[in-house]
Formats: sequence, C-alpha cells, structure tokens
Amino acid sequence: AAMEGFEVTNMEEAVKEGNIFVTTTGCRDIIRGEHFAVMKDDSIVCNIGHFDIELDVAWLKKNAVSHVNIKPQVDRFKLASGHHIILLAEGRLVNLGCATGHPSFVMSNSFSNQVLAQIALWTDIKSYPLGVHMLPKKLDEEVAASHLAKIGVKLTKLTTVQAEYLGLNAEGPFKPEHYRY
Repeated sequence: AAMEGFEVTNMEEAVKEGNIFVTTTGCRDIIRGEHFAVMKDDSIVCNIGHFDIELDVAWLKKNAVSHVNIKPQVDRFKLASGHHIILLAEGRLVNLGCATGHPSFVMSNSFSNQVLAQIALWTDIKSYPLGVHMLPKKLDEEVAASHLAKIGVKLTKLTTVQAEYLGLNAEGPFKPEHYRY
C-alpha cells in the first residue's frame, strides 16, 4: 500500500484523522476501547474481517452512556465525552449483516462450489472419511473456470513446457497447497 502511495499508519494515529473505520484483518482487538474514546463524533465503525472481536463491541456497550438503534444493523452509541460512535452490524461481518443479498453470479459460484464439494464427499469416501477436511483447490478452480466465460474472460492454456517450468499440472490446480484463496 505504501509503495502505491497510500498512507500507512497504526490505529493510534489513524483514529485521530478518520471518520469511517472498516476492519478487515481476520484478527482480534483491532479497534479497542482506547480508540473508540478518541474517535471523531459520529465516526462510523464496521468489521468485514472476523466475527465481532476485531472491534471491542463489549467495551463500547459497557462504556456508552446511551445507545439508540437507528434502524436494523445501525446503532449509535454516545460516550461520556459526548461523542457518538455509529456501529454497523453490531460489529459482526458488515457484508452479511447489512447486505440485501449477493448478485446471482456470486451465489452461482458459491453454490457450485458447495455442490462439487458434496459430490466429492459422497463419491470419494476413502479420501474423505468422517471428519473435517480441506477440499482440493481443483474444485475451486473448476468452479472459476466454468464461470469465467460468462463474464467475458478468455484464458490461455499452459503449454506443457510452461507447466513443467512452473512445476504445475497444465490442468491445475494452479496454486500450491499452502496458498489460501
């Protein structure tokens, strides 16, 4: 981000300047009580990263002198300083809590992946005994490949020489096992 010219700083500095805060880390304790306490009046705070522990919602609820539910998924908390914090989706995943639905194309990708996973689990019991499993990347890539043409994407197939150079099968999967989509 810094190399692209964006300002990169820590929360202690960002909280003095920002009006809208969106956490995306997948970690916990990103925006804490000490951050809420010094935010600008009517700062908007939401999370798209990990449950409701990226934001210390418990602190906000405990330390607010008043709380008004503006509408579903939008709450305004008044702090002792007189400043307000607007919290979206109760600190949970805002893309789920405040969304009115996903485009059908997104849902098609998701449901196709689920169907292929169910078929794999049902037809290959030896590879998937009862338990929790990480499904192969090949399934994700199959879903992506089947949908790309619908949005005008044309991909060049790897040649045998290219695939060997990259250490991949020309048919995929195209990412190593440690890579997470």
